[in-house]
Amino acid sequence: MLRGARANAGSRQAGAQGQRPDEARLIDKIAEGDVRAFEELYRAYHPRLTQFLINMTRRMHLVEEILDDTMMVVWERPESYAGASKFSTWIFAIAYRKALRALRRNDEPVEDPAADLRASAEPWPDHELERVQTHELLFGALGELSPEHRAVVDLAYFHEAGYREIAEIMNCPVDTVKTRMFHARRRLRSKLAGDFSDWI
Repeated sequence: MLRGARANAGSRQAGAQGQRPDEARLIDKIAEGDVRAFEELYRAYHPRLTQFLINMTRRMHLVEEILDDTMMVVWERPESYAGASKFSTWIFAIAYRKALRALRRNDEPVEDPAADLRASAEPWPDHELERVQTHELLFGALGELSPEHRAVVDLAYFHEAGYREIAEIMNCPVDTVKTRMFHARRRLRSKLAGDFSDWI
């Protein structure tokens, strides 16, 4: 009953919120218990959420668990998506909250950021080595930020979210997002030569 009511509400609100038609359709079907629709949505969001969670948590062993917890909310409580924001905003907000909880539970040291540099037995071309070193420097600098600051930077630069959407995801005022971005950029500039935008 609840799933059916949720599906009808989602259909009505999708157009008003500028919801992508395929996502609105999938949400409605998930609300009706359609496993295939859920799997399709999972495949669509898995790469984006994985990258976001890797960048935010810096703990690879937590990412799949957090992602699974996030998608479990989508499956078990699709009615909690009221259509007041984009679906992507809603699901990223869930992932953000789940990641913060996981980080509070698991406060062990961050993995060695240079480990990937030692993984290859083959000599790499110079440009590939430079790319990897640049990547390591950037993500090493990001790793020194707090999870909240990393999330702001990641959502803005890697997911092209605006301040208002980031504020919805992180459940904080827009001014807080701006302040976090200011401090994150200042910290990154002190670690990286040039402007942060040159590194991404």
